[in-house]
Amino acid sequence: MKLAIHQSSNSFSERWIQYCKKENIEFKIVDAFDSNIIKQLEDCNIFMWHHHHAEFKDVIAAKRILFALEHAGIKVFPNFKTGWHFDDKVAQKYLLEAINAPLVPSYVFYDKNQALNWAKETSYPKVFKLKGGAGAANVKLVKNHNECIKLIKKSFGKGFSQFDRINNLKDSYKKYKNGQYNFKIFLKSIARSLINTDFSKKQPNEKGYIYFQEFMPNNECDIRVIVIGSKAFAIKRLVRENDFRASGSGSIIYNPLEIDINCVKLAFEINEKAGFECIAYDFIYNDQGVPLIVEISYGFSMKAYDTCPGYWDNNLNWYEGEFNPQGWMVELLCEDFKTISSLS
Repeated sequence: MKLAIHQSSNSFSERWIQYCKKENIEFKIVDAFDSNIIKQLEDCNIFMWHHHHAEFKDVIAAKRILFALEHAGIKVFPNFKTGWHFDDKVAQKYLLEAINAPLVPSYVFYDKNQALNWAKETSYPKVFKLKGGAGAANVKLVKNHNECIKLIKKSFGKGFSQFDRINNLKDSYKKYKNGQYNFKIFLKSIARSLINTDFSKKQPNEKGYIYFQEFMPNNECDIRVIVIGSKAFAIKRLVRENDFRASGSGSIIYNPLEIDINCVKLAFEINEKAGFECIAYDFIYNDQGVPLIVEISYGFSMKAYDTCPGYWDNNLNWYEGEFNPQGWMVELLCEDFKTISSLS
């Protein structure tokens, strides 16, 4: 058995490499953007790539390469079931509805007139989202019919840039005021807001569709549960000041007693039903206190979870102490490969 790992900065790859060295797992580092990448992987059984939604080359190449390899019988991370809907909230809507998962009621329109007619009849507020973006980027609270109409016209007109400069600057200023960003990071955010990122230059405007979710009031936090195989860990994220969004707030509670075990149980159930390798679930509550999924993602920020004091197994037993979720990913693929090999 031999692994191949695409190495990139600020990704899971460094910890995958460390884990393989520690456990004496044979591996090699490859560059997925080499034209002969498929040939390079001929002697490998597993290929792992933590691709990122804001890296343009990753966006245009990663899924094509990963799923092509999966067709050839190579174990990949993320695999098709885990990754095809990554950074696509509209795709997630269809998926979660298809498997009868408890999704926040969501609406998508591909016709301007249908969207306008819906806007006349629906109640407000609603939450507008572009299909891509993380950390609550490209998410707005639509307070009334007039605001909704403006968004619909823009969606079916010139569209929206993937990078919202104004909101990025506002969020950065709030974090600077709250002490979450130092002055150097804040200056970088200002520069990023003034100068187009490489990603936003290459990525076309989002248009031709519009997506909304029901607004769930009185949520002071969300619960994020990450399931990897038969293990899960979780955090509570407080909403931003004078805002409704928790994702990207940086205000995190790690105490497991603050985590609704029903969310953990639900995450395990959905994971098993959908066949995901690794998925982060974001939960909020309706007015009856029922947990609903806002969105899902195979990727997550590593350092934000290093403080988690322990994890649950799929029987909801709690295990106190440090753990290595990136190591779990390697373990999961190795175990799957060994199981398949023993059956063949």
